[in-house]
Amino acid sequence: MTEVTVQHIQHTCAQPVEEYVRFWNADTEEEGHRAAAAAFADDVEYCAPIGLLSGAQALGDFRERFAGHLGAVEFRLRERPQTHHARARIAWEVLTGDGASFAMGTDILQFDAYGRISSVTVFLDRAPEGFDPEAQDAAAS
Repeated sequence: MTEVTVQHIQHTCAQPVEEYVRFWNADTEEEGHRAAAAAFADDVEYCAPIGLLSGAQALGDFRERFAGHLGAVEFRLRERPQTHHARARIAWEVLTGDGASFAMGTDILQFDAYGRISSVTVFLDRAPEGFDPEAQDAAAS
């Protein structure tokens, strides 16, 4: 196996971050699958206030349910991603089809030795209206 340096991973994490944004903004299930394949390790772990997901397929299924529930949305970065030691921190906002802000958050992405996203940890900076993150934590306990 070829050894991959941390410096190389940091340099290459821009592409998976772009694919991550493309994944959330995919107009079709097929586009979402292509972006997921480019961005995620097969066994990616997704940890968010709404729950824990394991695997690229589970994350893709969640994205489809999310898009089906909300309709047209835009997942956009609020600032340039910060990266170090095979990790990236991205601040994002989700806008609805009419341009209203739905939610804001910060995701921590971790990259594997091949530069693919192996884990995502989601923090809500501003939860969607009516969403109670503490209630979600209590339900998981």
